[in-house]
Formats: sequence, structure tokens, C-alpha cells
Amino acid sequence: QVQLVESGGGLVQPGGSLRLSCAASGFAFSRYAMVWYRQAPGKERELVAGISSAGGSRTYADSVKGRFTISRDNAKNTVYLQMNSLKPEDTAVYYCKRRDLEVWGQGTLVTVSS
Repeated sequence: QVQLVESGGGLVQPGGSLRLSCAASGFAFSRYAMVWYRQAPGKERELVAGISSAGGSRTYADSVKGRFTISRDNAKNTVYLQMNSLKPEDTAVYYCKRRDLEVWGQGTLVTVSS
């Protein structure tokens, strides 16, 4: 079955960086677009970034454009989210998923605080 395991979250100071990873299994990873979502406390889940199956097309929410970069390694069945210039409002649980499938991992918590 489809499994998604996010990692790389933690506590970081404002202006800092983190790189999240999402290891996927149970499907032909290289054939599918992947996305990252986040959910902040008390807020609805928000689409953060997306990447096409081969990695040639990437999209971002306005709130993270210019600061976050999504990438993938199809040989490793892994999608990444490089987050730079982090702000307190980036604090959330971050999830990856296959764009077309409603299967979610456990998420990884990112806390941006001094």
C-alpha cells in the first residue's frame, strides 16, 4: 500500500533553514506529481508546493515563493522541501502526498521560534 514518511522537522530560529524529506513507497513514484501541504495550529491545511513527475514543473504558494524549493529524487523515491528564511508563521505540521491520492503520512513538525 501507499506509504509516505516525512522527516526533517524541528525547532529553528527565525531566518533559519530546514530541509524536509518524504520517503514514498507502494507505488511507481516517478510517474506521479507530488505535493507538500502544511497545517498550522487552529488553521486549515494549506498547499505549499508541488512538483511534476519528472521534476520539470514546480509551483508554490505565494506565502513561500522565493523561500522554499521543492525537489525530488526519483531514484530514491523521495521528495524534498528546502525551507530558507523561515518565519514564525511557517510553524506547522508539514505533510507530503501524491497529488492525486488522499493518503497522508504522519507529518513532521516545524517550529520557528526564537
